[in-house]
Amino acid sequence: MFDEEYALPIIIVGHVDHGKSTLIGRLLYDTDSLPPERYAEIQKTSEMLDKRVEFAFVMDCLEEERSKGITIDTTQTFFKTEKRRYVIIDAPGHKEFLKNMITGSSQAEAALLIIDAYEGIRDQTKRHAYILGMLGLKQVCVLLNKIDLIQYSEEKFNEVKEEVVKFMKTIHIDPTFILPISAINGENVAVPSERIPWFHGLTVLEALDTFEPLKVEKKPLRFPFQDVYRVDGKKIIVGRVEAGHLDKEESFFLLPEKKEVSVKSIEKLLTSGLTTAEHGDSIGICLKGNHRVTRGQILAGDLSSLISDRIRSNIIWMDPVPYQMGTPLLFRCVTQEVPCQIEKIYRKFDPASLEIIEEEPSSIMGAQVANVLIHLERKAVVDSFNDIPEMGRFVLERDGRPVAGGIILEDHVEL
Repeated sequence: MFDEEYALPIIIVGHVDHGKSTLIGRLLYDTDSLPPERYAEIQKTSEMLDKRVEFAFVMDCLEEERSKGITIDTTQTFFKTEKRRYVIIDAPGHKEFLKNMITGSSQAEAALLIIDAYEGIRDQTKRHAYILGMLGLKQVCVLLNKIDLIQYSEEKFNEVKEEVVKFMKTIHIDPTFILPISAINGENVAVPSERIPWFHGLTVLEALDTFEPLKVEKKPLRFPFQDVYRVDGKKIIVGRVEAGHLDKEESFFLLPEKKEVSVKSIEKLLTSGLTTAEHGDSIGICLKGNHRVTRGQILAGDLSSLISDRIRSNIIWMDPVPYQMGTPLLFRCVTQEVPCQIEKIYRKFDPASLEIIEEEPSSIMGAQVANVLIHLERKAVVDSFNDIPEMGRFVLERDGRPVAGGIILEDHVEL
């Protein structure tokens, strides 16, 4: 059944010549998501160049529109299947994409990594795969493209597949699928290819349709306290439901204290008699009993959050002034504000090349990505970025201004 409301955000990455643009164009065309006038323009351009229809021109059209200031879904491209819509998150480069993911302007929930089956893994392939590992993405489908260039050989496919599996293990990624395709010919993208009878797996669209959306609204409650007011004798705690839902009379946990409390009432301006609040709602609540509450505490549906004064994370340093080990910072995650410092820098990367610059350095330069251990002055409440995004991303401030953004991974993988 088609879901009109939801679009699963995906990122498509791969070496520059391995067929990313062609695949995107093919996905749009095969799902009837390409406007007829744009297809006609691409067809005309291809004929002028004495080529068959070149689907890579789709991305050229989109880039041209963007360069002219025409708004096309803020660098997001949509296509659809019978199950749901998809949005392809794009960014001009590695640094911009990492920054967007960390600061909250985008959130990929699945990825397609495209590799030329003839050339195999290249350095840029590794760099792009590192991004997926750095972001902790679990739903990854590897596409071995240009299967036609290896004469649809099962032996060659398995050889490259083995190479892929071996490499992905080194960056802690277990691909959900590894599929043979020819994006330019449309083979095994939307429909199975008759030229690879030895392959009995899914098409690209079928594989995508197996991926599960994040559905933060179905996660356990996360309600960060923004402020506390006294109105007509009531102590009203205000905030926004960042995950799950909140019901009147239900019992929850007050974090970081892990104290069990019950909701007496749900308050909202010009609204009375509320019994429930959903993900995204900005509301006020009153608790039963007399509890000491303050900004930054979290009302949670369970005790699965990480409650700690030491947090392992990946950060991107966005300030031109470098960070020196031991410099005081302020950790801000949802409404939590805790003084901190970086206790250890495990390693740092150049986000443009994704090459490791230095192991265990003492400083982080502007625009560098680093895997770090943050020491907080008191315990904070966080979740995995890929489980509850708003509870898993944070900003570091220095002297009242943001200098870095970070994400917290569930298993604290050291890349």
